[in-house]
Amino acid sequence: MLRDERRGQQRTLREVSSTARVSLGYLSEVERGQKEASSELLASICTALDVPLSQVLGEVTRRIADEEGVGRRRYAAEGIVPTPVPSPVPAPAPAVAPVPADDDLDTLVEQAVDSVVDQAIDSALHEVPTGGREFAVQLEGLPDELELILRRRLVSAA
Repeated sequence: MLRDERRGQQRTLREVSSTARVSLGYLSEVERGQKEASSELLASICTALDVPLSQVLGEVTRRIADEEGVGRRRYAAEGIVPTPVPSPVPAPAPAVAPVPADDDLDTLVEQAVDSVVDQAIDSALHEVPTGGREFAVQLEGLPDELELILRRRLVSAA
């Protein structure tokens, strides 16, 4: 608070410390919160900054109250209940593998179809007498891509 005020006035530590009759190092430590100033010293610094002591004490009181949650109790008394913000929780690991890219997905679909087609062809070939390898497969009504894959597989199996 004191440092903000001094900087706002565009004054140096040396200038304020000289006017307040306090060492430059001690004033710096008070500004940074590393030393506590006595009431007499604080009054002297406030006079040097031309800031009322009551203003500095009021600001310090407000900041402490904010840190201690006094403001929350006041709002609660007025019927305003603040909503607590949950702390961030790391996202759980996905239960299933991530969806592959389109190219990978096409490859996976093709591999799955190939596997099913291989099983269907093997099963159909076992039912055909060994003397003749001709049989008919109903392909109508299938999606064009699947029908094309099946036709290729059937031709290569025959």
